[in-house]
Amino acid sequence: MKDQGKQSRQTDSGKDLASLPLTLLQKHLNTSADGMTQTEAKKRLATYGYNEFSSKKVNPVLKFLSYFWGPIPWMIEIAIVLSGVLKHWPDFGIISFLLFANACIGYWEEHSAGKAIDALKAQLAIKAKVLRDGTWITCAARYIIF
Repeated sequence: MKDQGKQSRQTDSGKDLASLPLTLLQKHLNTSADGMTQTEAKKRLATYGYNEFSSKKVNPVLKFLSYFWGPIPWMIEIAIVLSGVLKHWPDFGIISFLLFANACIGYWEEHSAGKAIDALKAQLAIKAKVLRDGTWITCAARYIIF
């Protein structure tokens, strides 16, 4: 679900949902001992979203350019500019190459780590048993809604 913080675990009167008796909890969540219907589950899914944290996708070009932004890259860039102004072309070329190589390696390492994390998330996808229309079914935890 979308991050709703502490309020999502409390009733309108401020009472914690975990401390409510089962009958009051079912009434508060608008469900029953038979579970909710598939149509109600779909309706709530459309209203509240999936039971997962959303992650923002970053533009790969902006991510790569971020390796040229910060105190250390700025010092290196100043060294490149000074080498160019003083016409020390070998230094200019070597420092420029090292700055660019560092950005490429950092970007590639972070990209590879992100792909590994995505693969682990997919492999470790949690399954749960839920009661829908009076029948127990197994579904991905992202579809658990209340």
